[in-house]
Amino acid sequence: MGCGTVRPKSELLRLVAVAGRVEVDPAATMPGRGAYVCNPECAEQAVKRRAVSRALRGPAEISEDFVESIRLHGKKANP
Repeated sequence: MGCGTVRPKSELLRLVAVAGRVEVDPAATMPGRGAYVCNPECAEQAVKRRAVSRALRGPAEISEDFVESIRLHGKKANP
């Protein structure tokens, strides 16, 4: 979504919109449409390009610490 790199799904981190707010879904089990990022830098690019709302097909509030929360989940793909 952010960088456009093709990777196996197991290397990606799923994002979902819950009540209009973007949440990280590390287990990939939450209901609804998902969008995927490969690392914090990819997530930052997606936020800057406003790709998150487009990928989730609806308005999605992104918290100020969104990219940091992705860093905390430790889901970095191998470059």
